[in-house]
Amino acid sequence: METTKKLIMSFLTSDDKKVSLSVDNPREDITETEIKSAMDLVVEKNIFAPNGGNIVSTVEAKVVVTDTTEYDLML
Repeated sequence: METTKKLIMSFLTSDDKKVSLSVDNPREDITETEIKSAMDLVVEKNIFAPNGGNIVSTVEAKVVVTDTTEYDLML
């Protein structure tokens, strides 16, 4: 079984669409304050323009943990 973890940060663009940025393997001790600060910096620096729309506000952030079990079906 393989376990993966991602921090998913969601934003709203100037054309009113939701976009997400993900970070693989975030630190175990990352805080809500650190995540909020990073997201605010993304909005402030305006360095991303997904589909031509600027990121204008933060929406949500979450850490997603996925357990994957692979099966060998070749008999």
